[in-house]
Amino acid sequence: MAGYGLIDQRGNELFFVACGVIRTSPDKSFPERLQELHSGLSEVLATHRPNHAAVEEIFTAVNPRSALKLGHARGVLILALMQAGLPVAEFTPMVVKQAVAGYGKAPKEQVQQMVRSLLHLSASPSQDAADALAVAICLANHAGVLPRKP
Repeated sequence: MAGYGLIDQRGNELFFVACGVIRTSPDKSFPERLQELHSGLSEVLATHRPNHAAVEEIFTAVNPRSALKLGHARGVLILALMQAGLPVAEFTPMVVKQAVAGYGKAPKEQVQQMVRSLLHLSASPSQDAADALAVAICLANHAGVLPRKP
């Protein structure tokens, strides 16, 4: 599964557009689940037509097998973004947390709450969606503007 988050920026204001989680079928093979991630993200991109994209860099995982699978999934997601013609920025988890919570080692719950506050959401998104929105906010802070394609 992979979280996604889309925002608009007008001036210094950030506006929520969409967020969610692309889920894969646990009964399918790993290559089939990678294809589901690609298809799911491609559908989100076709629906919302963003101009920019960002992904979180891989953090060091304790389990090498998990790290490899995460790397494969991340590569598939970056491929979908590149196929959509989007410039892709990459940020470390520490930089993302700093941009959203003001502290590079903020816990996930604090990031989730800050995303809710910064985007004026009535409820907190899931942790995966909040992480994705945090990456979008980080990109907005670094890129300056995030208009969607007309």
